[in-house]
Formats: sequence, C-alpha cells, structure tokens
Amino acid sequence: MVTLSYAALCAVSPFATCRTCDGLGFALHHDRHGKPKRGKDCRRCKATGARIRLGRHWWNLWRRLHHDANR
Repeated sequence: MVTLSYAALCAVSPFATCRTCDGLGFALHHDRHGKPKRGKDCRRCKATGARIRLGRHWWNLWRRLHHDANR
C-alpha cells in the first residue's frame, strides 16, 4: 500500500521542495538588526527550489536504460 502510494505520488508530482533551502532557491541570512536577507543561490537545486523525488529518479534511469537497450 505504501509503495503504491509513493509510486502514485512520484507520477503525479515528480518534484518536491529542496531540503537544503526549503524551496526558496537561496540561503537566508540575517543582518545585524535581525532582518532577513537573500544569500547565495542554492547549489543543490541550482536556485530552482525544487528537487526530483528519489522514486522518479529511479524511474527515469530505468526508462532511459530500457530505451537505450532496445534501440
């Protein structure tokens, strides 16, 4: 049941928010007065704020391998 639910989630929504920047696409810093300021772009998600889910990544690898093997 859990596996089928995760497979459906990967099919419907292949991307999730980045764990490093929490979906902002950049680091959040605070100045001396405590005001939030935009920091550097996130290297993990390349400033998009999204990451590909692990199940979807595996599915893409399998599809690419199957496609290349049957050409």
